[in-house]
Amino acid sequence: MWLHALLFLLTIFSTTFVGTRIAENFEGNRPAFELESDLDGYVEIWRNPSRMASGLLFSIPLLAILLAHEFGHFLACVHYRLDASLPYFLPAPTFIGTLGAFIRIRSPIFTRKELFDVGVAGPIAGFVFLIPALGIGLAFSKVIPGIADQGDLVFGVPLLIRGLESLVFPGVPSADIYLHPVARAAWVGIFATALNLLPFGQLDGGHILYAFAGARFRLLTRVFWVMLLALGYFYWPWLIWAAILFFFGLKHPPIYDPEQLGRGRAQVAVLSVGIFLISFMPVPIATAAL
Repeated sequence: MWLHALLFLLTIFSTTFVGTRIAENFEGNRPAFELESDLDGYVEIWRNPSRMASGLLFSIPLLAILLAHEFGHFLACVHYRLDASLPYFLPAPTFIGTLGAFIRIRSPIFTRKELFDVGVAGPIAGFVFLIPALGIGLAFSKVIPGIADQGDLVFGVPLLIRGLESLVFPGVPSADIYLHPVARAAWVGIFATALNLLPFGQLDGGHILYAFAGARFRLLTRVFWVMLLALGYFYWPWLIWAAILFFFGLKHPPIYDPEQLGRGRAQVAVLSVGIFLISFMPVPIATAAL
């Protein structure tokens, strides 16, 4: 228990620390991420930690989304009496202050129903939390011509964000919309949701696919792998993902269960595909080097 608490507290600090600079850049109408000036800003924040209160605008919604995702998995495990750990959070010196979170499921899963429910519970729970964060964040976002294309990092715009942007800022292109730190946290949650729903191996999408496809999982996951490889032509980091998934994502522990999942779970599976489609970005993050 102490390790979970320690990692969570460290992640609160790391995401709030990074979020402070995100919030200050937003208030100063500066690009969201500029490496050289941000490094100087982090030094000043370290010298004056009281400034970190503004970083909570980023860290609180982000951690709420990540917690919801992991507790979605955890509570599904509790429902099926599977032995699972509390979430492990991963503080890290990244541009968002974390590498995410995960739980460990120690019990074997014997039925496709359990596998599906545990796999799909996380993305849906996280999605439920990120929608209000995105709505609130967009309500406080602002229009600055060309701001989204400035700075060292340029962020992709998934269909979900573009759709809500068109409602909040009708007729305004995405490049002119400066996302509030709360909306920036929702963007991270959307990106994490899309990655988790990729239909490979031990990812949530892999569990969902295997629960429905069974023996066809091997063929389908290879088709999806080729599609991911093709995306690497346009955005080279997908090639790294494809390489990792080639070794760790093309297989799934077998489950011998002939029971069909039923219409209700099929509808939830379609919902998860929809969430993936409106969350996925062919080019999530671009830099001058890409």
